[in-house]
Amino acid sequence: MRYSQDHKAQTHQRIIKEASARFRRDGIGATGLQPLMKALGLTHGGFYSHFKSKDELVEKALVAAGEQVEGVCAELFASERPLDAFIDTYLSEWHRTSPHEGCPLPTMSSELGLRGQASPTSDAVLNARLEQVQGTLEGENATERSIVIMSTLVGALLLSRSVENAELAQRILDVTRNHLKQSSD
Repeated sequence: MRYSQDHKAQTHQRIIKEASARFRRDGIGATGLQPLMKALGLTHGGFYSHFKSKDELVEKALVAAGEQVEGVCAELFASERPLDAFIDTYLSEWHRTSPHEGCPLPTMSSELGLRGQASPTSDAVLNARLEQVQGTLEGENATERSIVIMSTLVGALLLSRSVENAELAQRILDVTRNHLKQSSD
């Protein structure tokens, strides 16, 4: 059976897209290559015709996640109250329950840091958000305040995802959202 010329490129992108979602949802370590490839109807051995290693796939998946999030953030930061829109979306029930579609920082960056494999792409994703947040802030210390806001957002989202009690998870999001929005006014 003959495949079209762009079949390999399409398959490559399918692997990256699926890995991006799984790494954000399940974590890098918990995402095995065999189940990943099987979910796409591909063989484990075929992985190596697309990537040198899982680390290469991690980096490409992080780039894809960053690009996906960039589109959403561009819309949010173009709104009338951009920082409020960003905070509301970041600390939303949707973001808490849809890690496979959301910001890669809570799941992937913590795991990369623990593995001693910090990523320049993770830096780029974080720096893009920091610049957007900083652009909405007035007064002195905007750089430092943007770091506090992003750290608080990522931490609150991570904590809300880690608790079993749904009411506590929602309370973490609500309290953090209210505090950040009050302190940014």
